[in-house]
Amino acid sequence: MTQIKFGTDGWRGVIADDFTYENVRTVTRAIARYVVRAEKPGAEVLVGFDTRFESEKFARVAAETLSAAGIRVSLATEACPTPALSLLVRMREAAGGIQITASHNPFRWNGMKFKASYGSSASPAIVAQMEAELVTVMRGGVPPLPARKDLIGSLDVRTPYLETLAGLVDWERLRAAKFRFLIDPMYGAGRGLLRDLFRRNGIECDEIRGTRDPLFGGVNPEPIEPHVEALRQALRGGKYDAGFAFDGDADRIGAMDPNGTFITPHQIFSILLWHLAGTRKVSGDVAKTFSTTKMIDKIAARFGRKVWETPIGFKYICDRMLEGDILLGGEESGGIGTKLYLPERDATVNALLLAEVMAWHGKRLGELVALLHHEFGEHHYGRVDIEVTDGQKKKALSYFANGKLTKVLDWPVTNRENLDGLKIYLGDIGWVMLRASGTENMLRIYSETTRADTTRRVLNRVTELVRNPH
Repeated sequence: MTQIKFGTDGWRGVIADDFTYENVRTVTRAIARYVVRAEKPGAEVLVGFDTRFESEKFARVAAETLSAAGIRVSLATEACPTPALSLLVRMREAAGGIQITASHNPFRWNGMKFKASYGSSASPAIVAQMEAELVTVMRGGVPPLPARKDLIGSLDVRTPYLETLAGLVDWERLRAAKFRFLIDPMYGAGRGLLRDLFRRNGIECDEIRGTRDPLFGGVNPEPIEPHVEALRQALRGGKYDAGFAFDGDADRIGAMDPNGTFITPHQIFSILLWHLAGTRKVSGDVAKTFSTTKMIDKIAARFGRKVWETPIGFKYICDRMLEGDILLGGEESGGIGTKLYLPERDATVNALLLAEVMAWHGKRLGELVALLHHEFGEHHYGRVDIEVTDGQKKKALSYFANGKLTKVLDWPVTNRENLDGLKIYLGDIGWVMLRASGTENMLRIYSETTRADTTRRVLNRVTELVRNPH
């Protein structure tokens, strides 16, 4: 019963170890029971998949398992981004969607994400219901039934997805700016989509790593350093104005200036908020996870928007977007959603919006970051992940939480918050945060200060204290 466990966004496992056809059937049976009991009676469930090893075969197994429960299924005809499946779930008023993907995980992994009827991550309440159904299935309380292939149809995801995205930005302004873009889908499910959308609308662009490679070229399909080095080299070799990178299922974005400077997810989030709230004056508040930059708070205050801070995980952002008028919601890992589209993170949407910001202001991404630093002060973010034993993890968290730590390097501890992890404020220079992984022997340390070298120093010092608390 401990073999299968839902994480912050579905279930993942190592292919042929715990991610097997039988376990896919088991998880799908649990999802089917949830759908039949709690979702729209008679509505279909959509099934999609990414470019990982055997993803299309795992998707077929999921579709057949759903059909065995009497559920109509539409199965994607080709690999597609997770947010594209989310869009179609909402457009077709489906009961939900299953995406076979392990997102940004290494190539050995695969997984399943469930997208609820509103077109985004399953809420914590829905996850709890599916987990309860999973317990019943794993105890042997649900006998397997034969597939009903008459209930399985095909699904064109690409066409309606691109048609919807084409209406999000000002193409005339983009064409007039004459910017040239480089796109890096990292061999994942976003390949060809933004490239085709740009080219159809007269925007110059090229694509690298756009073929299917289940090994992802030997790097993790995560659009952060060092995995985006291929994008950096290609940018330096051509006359481009920006580069955009997507993770394996194209819901998280990374970006790069033509000089090779990586534009962090925090900076992307800040640029989009500054533009949508300030320039375009779109209404709505902001939602961000606990580990996200404080620059968001300053931009929101400038334009009179409230900031809602959530635990880490986009499902909490989604919940907030469903409950109120949220213009933009984002997380530290590059997942950003906007009310202009869906309560769902989508790398292609965010790349389009970044291109529009550049065209609107006639500036490259690095220039936009410099502008924000000038207006709102410098914010330099960093993170390190440390492998620790369970005992080390508990001891370190206890040490930082008990109040005995009064300063880090030269800066006094002025406040502590513990919404999801422990955040320690250091005078007026910034903060450092510790958060334990719920699934690995890992402690994540985050920091944001007013100088890049200060952030590095704080991370190094806190890492030392984690290893040798005293």
